[in-house]
Amino acid sequence: MSTLRKDPVSSGWVIIAEERAARPKDFIVEAPPHTRSASCPFCGGRESSTPPEIMAFRKDGSPRDLIGWSVRTIPNKFAALHIEGDLDRRGEGIYDLMNGIGAHEVIVETPEHDGHMGYYTLEKMQEVIWMYILRYQDLFKDKRFRYIQIFRNYGSVAGASLEHPHSQLIALPITPRWVKEELYCALNYYRLKERCLFCDIVNQEIRDRQRVVFENDSFVSLEPFASKFPFETWLFPKEHNHDFSLTTQQEVADLAHALQRTLFAIANCLNDPPLNFIIHSAPRVAEYDLQFRDITVEMDYHWHIEIFPRLTRVAGFEWGTGFYINPMPPEKAAEELCRVFSGYSSQIRRLGPKFSEPAGGGST
Repeated sequence: MSTLRKDPVSSGWVIIAEERAARPKDFIVEAPPHTRSASCPFCGGRESSTPPEIMAFRKDGSPRDLIGWSVRTIPNKFAALHIEGDLDRRGEGIYDLMNGIGAHEVIVETPEHDGHMGYYTLEKMQEVIWMYILRYQDLFKDKRFRYIQIFRNYGSVAGASLEHPHSQLIALPITPRWVKEELYCALNYYRLKERCLFCDIVNQEIRDRQRVVFENDSFVSLEPFASKFPFETWLFPKEHNHDFSLTTQQEVADLAHALQRTLFAIANCLNDPPLNFIIHSAPRVAEYDLQFRDITVEMDYHWHIEIFPRLTRVAGFEWGTGFYINPMPPEKAAEELCRVFSGYSSQIRRLGPKFSEPAGGGST
């Protein structure tokens, strides 16, 4: 029988349709072949094909906008928002609008066209995460921006227009609606129990172990109790922290480890599906919002990463009701993802020498 589950983070409801329960192979579609394009603007040696770089990690002291980088951030050539100008908040009758001010950047994760985040070395994954943090910190110095969204689209179905491994960052002058829902639920929970909602979720999931996918000293990845999509996976820091950019050096190492292993499990369990992942971190709370908060965002919010394999489609029922129908119980999804780790080393060898097995411990 189907069950209705309430998501404590958004107060939304999800239908877990167990009578439609599927196995991982039922979701698998044939992955399109990866093709190397001679004109890919992100490949090493084609730096002149992109806008001038904002920041790059270079070990050999090579000059900017030339080959020699390991991670490179550039402006998005087709930016949704632009950094120059004033917001000019205004109204037209009952309607509100402002200028399209923000920042839209592309983080090119590697000069190699065939890289895959699920198979990065720990050093490479840490480099990418440090670039996320440094760009986040730099853009938040701009008082016009209230929220910074870091995200990654993998595969054309998930919205990636280029195969080359890259992430994106958009700085916004407003807090997005879905983040506001999380903030609202987190604040109400803290007012009721004087505890962080996300900390309680993490502690309960680690104790129960029904939905845990991977765990190390600092992070845990798990299937949410009210997963909207099959194999939806969230990754949390174990220690309370509202702001992604405050992640410490040791935590970055553990985050690289946990994120790489989690993406590896998803790729191997589901034939490398298209997916999106997003980082939810605390916004800059507007001054006019402070009067409505007797609890600070540092106390009640907890940053995290949400990963969504694109295995099902959202249709009329979902758009009309806000309910999602998930045919894969999260407990079963966790079991299938954990199964991947039993053959971790052999699968690395099978997939070829360009992938290297990260070092480090951890448990499932």
